[in-house]
Amino acid sequence: MNNIVAAKKESVINYMKDIFNDVGNVTIFALRFFKEVVKPPYEMKEFIKQCYVIGYKSLPLVTITGFIMGLVLTLQSRPTLAKFGAESWLPSMVALSLIREIAPVITALICAGKVSSGIGAELGSMKVTEQIDAMEVSAINPYKYLVVTRILATTLMIPLLVIYADGIGILGGYVGINIHSDVNFHRYLAQVLESITFLDIFPATIKTFFFGFFIGMIGCYKGFNAANGTESVGKAANSAVVTASLTIFIIDMLAVQLTDLFF
Repeated sequence: MNNIVAAKKESVINYMKDIFNDVGNVTIFALRFFKEVVKPPYEMKEFIKQCYVIGYKSLPLVTITGFIMGLVLTLQSRPTLAKFGAESWLPSMVALSLIREIAPVITALICAGKVSSGIGAELGSMKVTEQIDAMEVSAINPYKYLVVTRILATTLMIPLLVIYADGIGILGGYVGINIHSDVNFHRYLAQVLESITFLDIFPATIKTFFFGFFIGMIGCYKGFNAANGTESVGKAANSAVVTASLTIFIIDMLAVQLTDLFF
């Protein structure tokens, strides 16, 4: 019995050690990013390519998701508001819910699944096939070429995708309202704009930059540090998705607390 307890304690200690080691390694990895990002040469061609891959190629998925978010939120909220005769508040409620919380978090989670896993698998396969080592031998800085460009691209593209999802979600809300009633689009849009203030948009937009940064950082870290063997590529991609998704929820929780504190 004592041996079983001792073994469990040892496994817990080793697990905690692994977590702290990962946190330390990610911190060093991130500090290197801030060092490399300001040093020339700047890989603009690769950066633009990654913006296209991460941003433009994610538009169809974000469009469908954003429209469904607005449509479903409207349809689910309408019966409750109708009980109190407050259906006129529906456009304002949908817009505020989407902009403040739902669109940023859901879009970031989608990008964590699509982008972070893709980066982790891509860099992991390059590590396993020794392409990263070959770049170092060729006097190319693989960190600057592969990591910096991808993190910058996710940091820039995720906020733009969230803003796009906000607009598509509001459009979906308009369609949802008109399923049961007939509302003029100009009137609907006027109600939406009247309810939105700068303090609704600013904190929600700022946190999306952190979402994008950590989505790129975690994907690059997991792929760049993948172990040898093809099995590690799948593990890197899976671990990138799980870790990035958990990080998004933690950042969102902190952002909400800071917003309530300062705004």
